[in-house]
Amino acid sequence: MSEDNNRRPIRARSSHWAQAAASALVRTSVTPNQISVASAIFASIGAAILIASQQPVAFMACALCIQLRLICNLLDGMVAVEGGKKSVVGSLYNEFPDRVADSVLIVALGYAAGMSWLGWLGALAAALTAYIRLFGGTLGFPQDFRGPMAKQHRMAVMTAGCLAAAVESHFGTMHWALAIAAAVIAAGSLVTCISRTLAITHQLKAG
Repeated sequence: MSEDNNRRPIRARSSHWAQAAASALVRTSVTPNQISVASAIFASIGAAILIASQQPVAFMACALCIQLRLICNLLDGMVAVEGGKKSVVGSLYNEFPDRVADSVLIVALGYAAGMSWLGWLGALAAALTAYIRLFGGTLGFPQDFRGPMAKQHRMAVMTAGCLAAAVESHFGTMHWALAIAAAVIAAGSLVTCISRTLAITHQLKAG
């Protein structure tokens, strides 16, 4: 199985700004593992802001932290693979901070929406999508990054929900945008679990 089969396809990886940023980081002492940890730190900051305040600026700050988290997720792999800075523990750093980042953000989204149970459900379902993807890899299949609610989709929905909540907060105190985003993430992640499991089943039956 080639390494590319186990790497999330990201269109932005070929963009000029991403390549320039990765090249700049390669020339520093910054390691891919440190960038991966930074992604979880940005996510944790965004989650804390979202829980602490219901002001428009807080929603926008959380959306910014989500994007910074995603940029770190993009650059850590580029610095590791294209930059030749892979380490023996890189696989752990590639996955574990992602699970932390997903969980803290989605749980915080549920609490901010006044539906904590929905945040926990979404976080659990998001973690299961990654588990099923990695399980398929242990069976010898290329890791399956399909949606409809893979990581980039979850973060896009949450970003949109935060920005919509910033606008919505000018008209009332009920943050329907956050509740809708949390529901879409939870439901979509459960559907993704099913779609990835069915894909593994079909691959097993096909031998």
